[in-house]
Amino acid sequence: MNDTLTSDVVGRRVEVNGEHATVRFSGVVPPMAGLWLGVEWDNPERGKHDGSHEGTVYFKCRHPTGGSFIRPNKVNFGVDFLTAIKNRYALEDEPEEEGKEQIVTIGNKPVETIGFDSVVKQQSQLSKLQEVSLRNCAVNGPGDKGGIAKACPNLRSIDLSKNLLSSWDEVVDIADQLKHLEVLNLSENKLKFPSSSPSPTGTFSALKVLVLNRIGITWTEVLRCASECPVLEKLYLESNSVVISERPTDVLQTVKLLDLSSNQLIDENQLFLIAYLPRLEQLILSDIGLSSIHFPDAGIGCKTSMFPSLQYLVLNDNRISQWSFFNELDKLQSLHTLSCARNPLTESSKDAQTTRQFIIARIGQLRTLNKCAIQREERRGAELDYRKAFGNEWKKAGGHQDPDKNRPNEEFLAAHPRYQSLCLKYGAPEDGELKVQQPFLLKNQLLTLKIKHPNQLDQKVIEKRLPESMTIQKVKGLLSRLLKVPVSELLLSYESPKMPGREIELENDQQSLQFYSVENGDYLLVRW
Repeated sequence: MNDTLTSDVVGRRVEVNGEHATVRFSGVVPPMAGLWLGVEWDNPERGKHDGSHEGTVYFKCRHPTGGSFIRPNKVNFGVDFLTAIKNRYALEDEPEEEGKEQIVTIGNKPVETIGFDSVVKQQSQLSKLQEVSLRNCAVNGPGDKGGIAKACPNLRSIDLSKNLLSSWDEVVDIADQLKHLEVLNLSENKLKFPSSSPSPTGTFSALKVLVLNRIGITWTEVLRCASECPVLEKLYLESNSVVISERPTDVLQTVKLLDLSSNQLIDENQLFLIAYLPRLEQLILSDIGLSSIHFPDAGIGCKTSMFPSLQYLVLNDNRISQWSFFNELDKLQSLHTLSCARNPLTESSKDAQTTRQFIIARIGQLRTLNKCAIQREERRGAELDYRKAFGNEWKKAGGHQDPDKNRPNEEFLAAHPRYQSLCLKYGAPEDGELKVQQPFLLKNQLLTLKIKHPNQLDQKVIEKRLPESMTIQKVKGLLSRLLKVPVSELLLSYESPKMPGREIELENDQQSLQFYSVENGDYLLVRW
């Protein structure tokens, strides 16, 4: 850039030594001679002032150290879309030569080909590209009108993240030339959005995936932009300080995945505004500060009408500290996959396995928890242990083995909505199997087990007391030392007097005795 810059540069996005900024001023800054650009940095620590110099305000910044004055020749205003593609992929857009002969060697035999060079060139031409990544390539706009449509009409996926685009209109000018565009990533661009809903143009008629992470967009602007995307399926809005201010009507109705991660201003009442998106299957709410959820339209044991299609929910890095949160999740009609890592309730426990069991027991239709599939035996063990763990509390609240007398109070049913259904599924807990509740339950409880050797009849039955939290691997280690048999040769299973004739294999070395619902008085069967 030379010293003849006009005020047209104000609002443009620029790059200086790897740092991005927005031009807020262009002109003279006395007593310094020559032309200066006043820029507001994306990273305010990069600046020196707030846009003032010697008492004169030349421009304003959101941060007191967000501004700087820079000579125009130090600033990179970027390149147009096509130039960026050619620079990135080192492509040439020249006409192909027809009928050109070439000698190639296949094995040891030279073969004469016609158009061989043409085929190779075709594979590298712009017109053949369907997917491009121009992340951090200083793209500032579409370039010559119609140039993109002519050069690369088959593009379907574009990553334009962290570039120098300054407005949504520039994005529209690019996308308007790409009729097959399905995936568009605009993350980390500081865009100016239209102040009113644009008229439908068909520009984004094929767009299915839109990524708008860290661009400072508001919810109202999201709805305006999404109104141009009639078949949108996936929308990513991470780290935008979004506040869901209105219910989407006639927009976002086709969205199946919505990512609202790291928008710390969102609360449960705002989530209710998106609760009736008819096709929403995946909702990502990591790191939004969520601590509670309640579906007021559904009572104990009932399903909510909210989020009717939601199957996959991510709640990592939130503030969930109450079990009632998971009781509410059981009200979701379609939920089968949940991630909830790094929450106070899951992190404060020293027994992660017990926490996992309780979550599984509280959400009846869950099939995957924290990326680990829930097998049938794990669900059975979790529900049996949960049923026993709160059995005494159930009895004190009015629970009874006799169905005609089984009337636990409302307080218990609110705290344990699935307990009654578990009693129907497995039978009410008997007095003899109820355990005295300990702090965080089931931890370091000792089981008295009888150890038998079905294939070694000369071996006597012995009795051992083992912690129910002991893993199968450690049980094998103990038996290996006791029996003088290598661990790799040991096969374990158990029998329960409550289930005569049934033998259950202990096949997962990483799981605990508790996981398999091994109880006092059970027989541990050892084979080698």
